[in-house]
Amino acid sequence: LSLTSGSRPARMAGCPKLLIWPGLIYPFRSLPVLISSAFAQTAPAAAGGGDSALLSMLPLVLMFVVLYFLMIRPQMKRQKEQRAMIDAIQKGDEVVTIGGVLGKISSMGDTYMTLDVAQGQMQIERAAVARVLPKGTIK
Repeated sequence: LSLTSGSRPARMAGCPKLLIWPGLIYPFRSLPVLISSAFAQTAPAAAGGGDSALLSMLPLVLMFVVLYFLMIRPQMKRQKEQRAMIDAIQKGDEVVTIGGVLGKISSMGDTYMTLDVAQGQMQIERAAVARVLPKGTIK
């Protein structure tokens, strides 16, 4: 729309800050009619398309499959290896705890073990072992 030099904006009643140029209000009055016809046109296609529902869920399913193979499965594998390592610990093994303390196992219980460290002994939980060192690492 082109505005002539003589046209000025008019104020809408009840809205002192809203300015409306002449001729611009009319296209927006028919907008609700267009929206309702748009909904009417898309309604039969959505009701009859069962394949479209499956196709719309496909990205979500693929995302969960990728998440499983990239994050969940490797974490489960690490937990299984950690559990097997903790079950295989014996008296006399040299270990590193999750806190970074190196020691030699002097006694073991079901849930706790005693480590010989440089300054004496300390009692830790079996789950606190980060890794088992090769024999002879601690001198």
